[in-house]
Amino acid sequence: MTAQPEQILEDNLVAQLIQLGYKKVEIKDESDLLANCKQQLEIHNKTLLSENDFRQILNYINKGNIFERSKILRDRVPFTNEKGEFKTIELINQIHWCQNQFQVTQQVTMEGSYKNRYDVTILINGLPLVQIELKRRGLELKEAFNQTNRYERHSYWAGQGLFQFIQLFIISNGVNTKYYANNPIKARSFKQTFYWSTAENRLITQLSQFADVFLEPCHIAKMITKYIVLNESQKVLMILRPYQFYAVEAIIERVQNTKKYGYIWHTTGSGKTLTSFKAAQILTNYPKVYKVVFVVDRKDLDYQTTKEFNSFSKGSIDGTNNTHTLVKQFTGNNKLIVTTIQKLNNAISKTRYLGKMEELKSKRFVFIFDECHRSQFGKTHNDIKSFFTNCQMFGFTGTPIFEDNAGSNEFGKRTTAMLFGDNLHKYVITDAIRDENVLKFSVEYISTFKKKDHILDIDVEAIDEAEVMNSPERMSNVVDYIINNHKRKTHNKEFTSIFAVSSVDPQTGLTPVVEYYKLFRQKKELGLHNLRVATIFSYNANEADKDALGITTSDFDEVDLNEVAEPHPKYHNQHTRDCLEEFIGDYNREFSTNYTTKDSQSFYNYYNDVAKRVKHKQIDVLLVVNMFLTGFDSKTLNTLYVDKNLRYHGLIQAYSRTNRILNELKSQGNIVCFRNLKGATDEAISLFSNINAKDEIIMQPYEEYVAKFNQAFIELLKIAPTVNAVNDLQDEEKELEFIKAFRELMRLKNVLATFTQFTYDDVSMAEQSFDDYKSKYLDLYDKARTNRQKEKVSILDDIDFELELIHRDEINVAYILKLLAKLKDATLDEQEKQKKAIVDLVSGDTQLRSKRELIEKFINHNLPHIADSDDIPEEFESFWSEERQNAIRTLSEDEGLDSEKLEKVIGDYLFTEKKPMRDDIIDMLNKRPALKERGKIAERLTDKILAFVETFINGISGK
Repeated sequence: MTAQPEQILEDNLVAQLIQLGYKKVEIKDESDLLANCKQQLEIHNKTLLSENDFRQILNYINKGNIFERSKILRDRVPFTNEKGEFKTIELINQIHWCQNQFQVTQQVTMEGSYKNRYDVTILINGLPLVQIELKRRGLELKEAFNQTNRYERHSYWAGQGLFQFIQLFIISNGVNTKYYANNPIKARSFKQTFYWSTAENRLITQLSQFADVFLEPCHIAKMITKYIVLNESQKVLMILRPYQFYAVEAIIERVQNTKKYGYIWHTTGSGKTLTSFKAAQILTNYPKVYKVVFVVDRKDLDYQTTKEFNSFSKGSIDGTNNTHTLVKQFTGNNKLIVTTIQKLNNAISKTRYLGKMEELKSKRFVFIFDECHRSQFGKTHNDIKSFFTNCQMFGFTGTPIFEDNAGSNEFGKRTTAMLFGDNLHKYVITDAIRDENVLKFSVEYISTFKKKDHILDIDVEAIDEAEVMNSPERMSNVVDYIINNHKRKTHNKEFTSIFAVSSVDPQTGLTPVVEYYKLFRQKKELGLHNLRVATIFSYNANEADKDALGITTSDFDEVDLNEVAEPHPKYHNQHTRDCLEEFIGDYNREFSTNYTTKDSQSFYNYYNDVAKRVKHKQIDVLLVVNMFLTGFDSKTLNTLYVDKNLRYHGLIQAYSRTNRILNELKSQGNIVCFRNLKGATDEAISLFSNINAKDEIIMQPYEEYVAKFNQAFIELLKIAPTVNAVNDLQDEEKELEFIKAFRELMRLKNVLATFTQFTYDDVSMAEQSFDDYKSKYLDLYDKARTNRQKEKVSILDDIDFELELIHRDEINVAYILKLLAKLKDATLDEQEKQKKAIVDLVSGDTQLRSKRELIEKFINHNLPHIADSDDIPEEFESFWSEERQNAIRTLSEDEGLDSEKLEKVIGDYLFTEKKPMRDDIIDMLNKRPALKERGKIAERLTDKILAFVETFINGISGK
């Protein structure tokens, strides 16, 4: 078989696309691409374009970046014909998305900085809108992702820049297939690539099955025209994930065909607000719908959300707290209104607005309620339903209210289904964790810690008595624990935290949030910590905590800023408010602000400022009672300290503040419980997924992984009692036993490393011992890789060394650059120690090992001459580029090679990931060798090229 597996995959896909209705077109280069584009635009617009017309069109669309071209794609393009008449053409039909021209081509060549050849391109009306990059089976999908990034740098922009109109990328190795939106390279992340799935959340990963569903012409056109969001604030494209797509489709179907209500259950952190907004946006285009009203709690309308909503529908947000403006929007031309439930309630209940609102009662309104578990269980829900007699209501929630977790009010127990009807789509927490859309939780109950000098053991198991829980000694111990462990929990303040505490003690009148804040402040004044602590809580005199707003005017009636399943008595208001005013004074001094509780707008501005500073890591610990425990999204928050009773939706909502995916360092959401919430946690998991899925949501306790690690160490010692004993292993069978044993140890160590409290003191193996055994493990890997002899089959050839367990993403060149900056700024006494640590780290990493000599050279020769540590990344890049060119020159001179041909062979290898062909290697030589020598020379040069790539390219592009 002469064809490579990748080529077979490509040919099979093209044949399948033709069966799906695409027309095959041969396009070799940009000349062909432009000629075909002109022809297809003529067909689509049912017109003829002169060369001058088409030139004007090309000039108009060949401008701007990916985002700006995406806006051009969705607009009409003007030109003036030869008669002087002003005309426009359409690039894509967004209303009737199936009525476009669909073509497929393969192996288009474009030449920019380098000549690149693209795998499979889907053309719609002649424009390349979907690019598919394939890798042979067995290769990582990330290779295809990286390839699209390389093309973006090297050639998508070339010529008339038509490939900058790409809206979607598809990457596949046959077995796994994902999609993602086109964006500038800085805005791309492999974590933002998605699998498609069925409506029941079953993944569709195999390429041919994916193509049948996702690449069907009408579906791909619908995804491009309806389900890509142009995010104006960040200037990026956002493509909906499958569960978001199915939810929106379900709502649209219900509005088109019925008058029924419904709700969407999508777990916290899965992007419900985007989903609900996209549904609202699409529904505004339906003539039968008078207006779409997107209803949120006021606290959710932070500055970022306001900016986003107005970017989708100009003027849709009234940020003035003015119900009069809302009534004007109701009676005006706004098809999409975004408002708060408080203003909506005012509009239909206050006498001064009813004259204008009465005439709208029978209009076809669609209401979409975000976070509907919070605000929809009071009188307001019935009032809205009764007033708008021809409306439909849809709710979005991550934690529906079922009978088990329903609270009671004057209307009795009311569930989400009772208020909104059918569940239209479900995507629960286990689905999101499986799809890597949210993180697992690491839940720690402090009383389970072993007693050590540096870890406080607070015995709170099964103790719920208020006098014990709120005793000064215990609360002081809790604060000491947070002070002593906060850096470990937050990766040395790379992340932030929330500390949720209970409400007023009805017996003593003590307010824990006040006492905790004072304890933090007192210990800071004593120099015991430097944590930036802020607090926010409600102070309303006559309202139970679970309904408290944290504000005092009637404008905000019925907002439940964070409902938790805990009975709350009334505050002793004056004292509490005075305390809060005092604490806000501390905040004002810390951040040079001027907030107060003396008017509601200032307090609300304080709320917004706190939210912004938490997101920007300017607050280390935010003390709350209820606020911020639902609906607050911050990817930089990774830890929740809990000293209050939580249940059901309140518990899951609070925990979920910590599990937003950000980067490799953030491996889980940390939950630190100072109360015994284990039973409540199990109950909540059972209600919102199923109890059998507990291990998928909650990591096992730290101690279990410690015990497993110690047992694995014992098994290792049975094979190699000492590090040097690895040298004396009798044969490959024994070496294989060692490899498997140490590999298991590495797996467990990497799990332990995700616990921020991990220290080698807790396990029976010393850190130096682990590193020494790791070196022997790597030696065996090198032996298996380099000493393969054709006449001898090694049993180590097929063993998976799982080197990713050693080469963790955070230990890459970017990580080394951070260490170099730290080294540069270190004292003279510290520099030698840090230099040795960097060299040891590089030596112990499989991918960085080959770079050790160069990194040492940079440290010794270049680093001393760099004045500012901020310049290190740029200086390192210059150094690396120069060394790379020197290596090319040296290799060319030593082996008698044509340096340009050598660079081309290296470039082709990086493109195909296939070893260079022998003829291409020999062709690099300035002097062709004798026929019998060619095999040996080609093998030697291939090894040198691979070594060059390993040293200078692999692991470097990520910096």
